[in-house]
Amino acid sequence: MKPESTIAFFGSSLVSTYWNSTATYYRGILEVLHTLGYRITFYEPDILERQQNRDIMDPQYARVVVYQPTVPALAACLREALEADIIIKASGVGLFDEEIETFLLINKELRQQLFYWDVDAPATLARVQKDKEDYFRPLIPYFDHILTYGGGEKVKDMYSKFGAGKVTPIYNAYSPETHFPVDADPAYRVDLAFLGNRLPDREERVDEFFFKVAKALPSLRFLLGGSGWADKPMPANVTYLGHVSSNQHNVFNSSPMVVLNISRSSMAEYGYSPAIRVFEAAGAGACIITDAWMGVSYFFKPEEEILVVGNGEQLIEILQTLDKEKTREIGRAALERAKSSHTYSHRVKELLEIFDRNKNDLIS
Repeated sequence: MKPESTIAFFGSSLVSTYWNSTATYYRGILEVLHTLGYRITFYEPDILERQQNRDIMDPQYARVVVYQPTVPALAACLREALEADIIIKASGVGLFDEEIETFLLINKELRQQLFYWDVDAPATLARVQKDKEDYFRPLIPYFDHILTYGGGEKVKDMYSKFGAGKVTPIYNAYSPETHFPVDADPAYRVDLAFLGNRLPDREERVDEFFFKVAKALPSLRFLLGGSGWADKPMPANVTYLGHVSSNQHNVFNSSPMVVLNISRSSMAEYGYSPAIRVFEAAGAGACIITDAWMGVSYFFKPEEEILVVGNGEQLIEILQTLDKEKTREIGRAALERAKSSHTYSHRVKELLEIFDRNKNDLIS
């Protein structure tokens, strides 16, 4: 793809991680694309108090258009987006998703590439499988390409079942420029820390892998970050931080003895769906303990670059025997693996190949 190609991107938010963990994923991908000559406009709705809880000002690598939650405001964005070479519609914008997707499919020109980027494929696929009348189901075959940020072959097969012609995972990653080891902060220096919003298909697993473990090990200290947990009963050895801004993620990941990853149940079921926090923690040199899910070893080598547990009892056992030297060794190995395989530059390389193949298909 020639430099100075234009991209119109409709997503939940680029400037706020408030109830929106995909913001750092978007930032990493788009910043690399910008360095390669792409001119990007990111369209996001002014909803869910995200503009009042920004992590960043408008970045240099993308023009951010925040539109009001009205049809006329959206219509102006859609008309402008039709001037772009590449149009990307992410899942879960949270406002007018059906209207955006339908308009773009009807009105895009033959020269334009139109991508659907599914940042929660298990939820999308479960929805369309359950409801034969779901609006998105008949739209799937008409996108030039479906991108996902996880799911592996199972997600690809399911999307193909619904008529998708091309499906490719662009996995989560991290930016070495923004996520890196920092000095430990005493306020975050605990035995185990977990960062994740309270969601229906995650809470049961958080009970198993976090609260159950904290209750069983009262002499250890635990740290919880993320939105929605304020009214959750917690053991006395758990400190709750609430929403943790992205500019605090490095110290959150660098200070504890271990950092815990807990997958949403749907992500664990599909496998090959590592959360952004896994790569950000690895980039900070953290010793990561993750719940078990298919495909862990595709990203990090168990026992050497990451620790894997199948239930709370196994995690309790590890915490009772794990020493600081071992955690430092695992953290160093995770950092090296992240640098060599899991930066956004690695992911964008894959994305550029897709852009080129799709462009050639349109020409032919």
